[in-house]
Amino acid sequence: MENLKIYPKKVMTVRKMTRVAMLAAIAIFMSLTPFGYIRLTPSLKVTFMHIPVIIAAITDGIAGGIIVGLIFGLSSLVNNLSTIFAPIFINPMISIFPRIMIGVFSALTYKKTKNVAITAIVGTATNTILVLSMIYVFAAKTFASISKVAIGSLGKILIGIALTNGTLEVIVAAIIVTAITKALDKIIRQA
Repeated sequence: MENLKIYPKKVMTVRKMTRVAMLAAIAIFMSLTPFGYIRLTPSLKVTFMHIPVIIAAITDGIAGGIIVGLIFGLSSLVNNLSTIFAPIFINPMISIFPRIMIGVFSALTYKKTKNVAITAIVGTATNTILVLSMIYVFAAKTFASISKVAIGSLGKILIGIALTNGTLEVIVAAIIVTAITKALDKIIRQA
């Protein structure tokens, strides 16, 4: 991955804008199809929408990650408006902020480590931890009421969600992000 020139210029080049636009289009496509949000139960979904955000952060730095993360956040907001969790995800601190932070933390991790798998793990964990933490901070009573659980057990339930959904999402993201960035690296070297 050393050949990916991510941070040498402060200005977003046409090539970077094109990559970010393509990843944004992929994120939009995923949000409109079952590829982005996989429903496990009527009220529980696993998401892979963070994958384009992580790839944008790796290939195009913080700006690329933030742009694609914002699209993920907006799709999360819109997607959840038609669910029982609409009163929770209407809050941008729950639906949008964590998704933007995926781009920030992924870009910073990749810049520091140059390791795609670690970056995928950090980006995925950022999504899971921030969304569930923001639910706990901003919508604990509402989430407990909708989920029909005691407020006192909410922390354990959110940790359970993090461990089950988060583990699956981390594994899938590490595999897919690694494969895609290797393919992108080949394409970039040939260009």
